[in-house]
Amino acid sequence: MMILAALLALQAPGADPIADVLSADSEFPLAGEIREIAEPELSCIGQYIEGAAIICRAEPGTIISLGDQSGTADSDGWVILGINRDSEDVLTLTAALPSGAMIEQQHEIEQREYNIQRVDGVPPQTVNPPAEALALIREQSRMKAAAYTSRWDGAGFAGGFIAPAEGIISGVYGSQRFYNGEPRRPHYGLDYANYAGTPVHAPAAGIVTLADPDMYYEGGLIFIDHGQGFTSAFLHLGAVHVTVGDAVEQGELIGEIGSGGRATGAHLDWRIKWRNRYIDPALVLTLDPASLR
Repeated sequence: MMILAALLALQAPGADPIADVLSADSEFPLAGEIREIAEPELSCIGQYIEGAAIICRAEPGTIISLGDQSGTADSDGWVILGINRDSEDVLTLTAALPSGAMIEQQHEIEQREYNIQRVDGVPPQTVNPPAEALALIREQSRMKAAAYTSRWDGAGFAGGFIAPAEGIISGVYGSQRFYNGEPRRPHYGLDYANYAGTPVHAPAAGIVTLADPDMYYEGGLIFIDHGQGFTSAFLHLGAVHVTVGDAVEQGELIGEIGSGGRATGAHLDWRIKWRNRYIDPALVLTLDPASLR
């Protein structure tokens, strides 16, 4: 009895040793009990088709890859990816979470058939440039390549996209182009034909990375990085109303339709590039990132 009394004397006031043991046991599952382990979250929207953009949300810092290109989820979890015009039949999407967890998905990519478009009456010097223009063309190519390296840390793409101009669709993405009867690279843009001076607006928020009123092939040209290098290009502008470094909001006036460069009439050629992949603007217009909020 004296030993028991001593043990009880050492016990803290109000403590219940039996309750403490039961509480500790409750931290472990009972026999036959199964507790679910939360699956890592990855939500994406977009079509798995050539030329498509894919927008995802995941834990910030997650590295998401689609084929040989990748992006990192920003502080709000946003990532944008793209599928090239001529894609492999199957692409692997992987997500490496900061915790070390991995997600891997296989996606069959819908293959597209592209139109052949013949454009006659193009200024001959923009189809076969004279020797004296080559130095200028090379310098402007370097300017464009440098602008495409932009990786703005904003997420303008997360607000979705609107058409940058009004007009008749006169050219579509992916078409094999023949200029004055000569085959050239595919057409990577969406063309809006309208009168010269028609306003051109930013389809999504972003930062201007190139703005030049007179490029050899493009005439007036603007680049806007909408975040993570997802860059819109606006070609053949008759007027440029922004400068490099400007932050623009969706719908803001950036320029006017024109007919400079390799063009036969007034129109806007809207293109999108992500990393080394050209994206179909018409598919981007169908995305609704609000569904990921």
